[in-house]
Amino acid sequence: MGPMPRALLPDVLTFLGFYSRLPLSVGAHAPLDFARIAPALPIAGAVIGAIGAAALVVARMCHLPILVCALISVAGLVLATGALHEDGLADVADGFGGGATRESKLAIMRDSRIGAYGVLALSFSILLRVAALASILERSISLAAVTLIFAGALSRVAGLAPMLWLPRARVDGLGATVAAPSREIWVRACLVAVAFGFAPWLAGAGAGQIAVAIVAAFAAAAVVANLAKKQIGGYTGDVLGAAQQLVEIAILAALSAA
Repeated sequence: MGPMPRALLPDVLTFLGFYSRLPLSVGAHAPLDFARIAPALPIAGAVIGAIGAAALVVARMCHLPILVCALISVAGLVLATGALHEDGLADVADGFGGGATRESKLAIMRDSRIGAYGVLALSFSILLRVAALASILERSISLAAVTLIFAGALSRVAGLAPMLWLPRARVDGLGATVAAPSREIWVRACLVAVAFGFAPWLAGAGAGQIAVAIVAAFAAAAVVANLAKKQIGGYTGDVLGAAQQLVEIAILAALSAA
């Protein structure tokens, strides 16, 4: 078991260099290659989730109200990633909601300005995550913390599903330049991500509830992929970001259910 973590470390750092604003010097500038290193992605996602968990624990140790703790935790996640996924969600909402044709939708998604649809999508995303996390925190701080780690791992793997199910919508851009993982590599990454589900189980979540969260995660990714297929005929980097957001919301919502 010793050599495996050392072999994975550079790949984990590569993903953290892309998906986060963490001050990394090793791996941060390595080329992103989902086709080769996708199994390291859930570990990197878990690290990002752990940042939100740490913010949650510190806030709770300061005896702040549950809702404030949840908001601080989600804010920590946003700061850690530089709002990377939130930006994708807003662009997708603006493009799909405001464009009349495929070309206009893609043009709007590339525009750095944010419109009404994007603002609403971001507002609902933040509110849903904060509300769901607060509900989990009411039951147990340890459950809330490990749920963030689990959601961080699984959402980033399930969020890649549109890459496997759809063609590229553009010939340029990040989504077009990064190679998609094979189904075998992606399944391996999914298994690693699902393994993080043991943590919420140990913290008190029911096995059935965790199973529902996993199913909900991939269902959310399928919804985004189906919508992207109808709207622009494929995926972009923004679509992947939107998929991650909806998957994370689905996981948190499922584990917040009584």
